[in-house]
Amino acid sequence: MRAVTLGPAGTYSHRAASAVAEDVEFRESVTGIVEAVATDSADRGVIPIENSIEGSVTESLDALTDYEVGVATEIVTPIRHALLAQDEGFSTVASHSQALAQCREFLESEYPDASLESVASTARGVELAREDSSVAAIGHPDNSSNGTDLRILAEDIQDRTSNATRFLVVAPTAERSEAGGKSSFIVYPSMNYPGLLLELLEAFADQEINLSRVESRPSGDRLGDYLFHIDCEAGMYEQRTKRALSRTEEIAEKGWVRWLGSYDTQHVLY
Repeated sequence: MRAVTLGPAGTYSHRAASAVAEDVEFRESVTGIVEAVATDSADRGVIPIENSIEGSVTESLDALTDYEVGVATEIVTPIRHALLAQDEGFSTVASHSQALAQCREFLESEYPDASLESVASTARGVELAREDSSVAAIGHPDNSSNGTDLRILAEDIQDRTSNATRFLVVAPTAERSEAGGKSSFIVYPSMNYPGLLLELLEAFADQEINLSRVESRPSGDRLGDYLFHIDCEAGMYEQRTKRALSRTEEIAEKGWVRWLGSYDTQHVLY
């Protein structure tokens, strides 16, 4: 099985993808990953969807809307950030924007004069730190051992010890399964009126289905027009989930409802 994820090698996405496939290739963006699966250029795609500190990854939400794909499983992994540099003489800290945000308190306290540079991935920040002694990186501590030119200046610098990221394993729609303890949907009502969101939530509440995440995103069609990403703690093999989906489709009859799949959670520790 061939999987694609955010590169270069050494990203947290790479670590998550290695849990589901031995053959891992890289793309520069989440959109490129989802597109590769949608066009049959890859068997699986592994994308970050949510972080316990910084919340949802909006590019991932939008890519799942723009392309017809399914979700095969989710991977949850703790995030351990370290400050990596050639020495203490750096003036810039480079990393993915999410990693910089997750270590904001540490950076403001310990390196208030350092400039922050957002790059495509944590691994790209590590590459820059290897190339330039004036740059430090934020990444997994193991990135320092991929070569001997970087030192670990500080470990576990994330602002919350509970920092974790949830990844979705994206698959072709034909490989969606009704089995699994969670399900994901995208709902585009194509209308707006008082109580619309309440009706959508009640479609699940009436079936005693707990919603683990509800996220709104602009549809891109017009200002004030939204769609909703919904995760629930029930599989499509259950009749109550089928009833909730049927009711949701009735509410969104002028728009559309997409079932991404039912799946289980895999915990990966590093």
